[in-house]
Amino acid sequence: MKSGQATAEVFFTAFKALKSAEREAFIVKVVGDPQLREDLLDAALIEEAKKVKGRAVSAREFFSRNKKKVA
Repeated sequence: MKSGQATAEVFFTAFKALKSAEREAFIVKVVGDPQLREDLLDAALIEEAKKVKGRAVSAREFFSRNKKKVA
């Protein structure tokens, strides 16, 4: 496991260990940050794209079509 992946795993484990109210407070902070919010939207779009079967499209094309739906 690479260093960045290990760090992400530690943070994710710590996040899951939080109580519900603490998790919610953390998520509100993350979503309140415009850059982090956009990163989350991008990650969500990528996960959805992995499920789609059909013709291959570039990430740029996919985001240009689908960001409007999410945002």
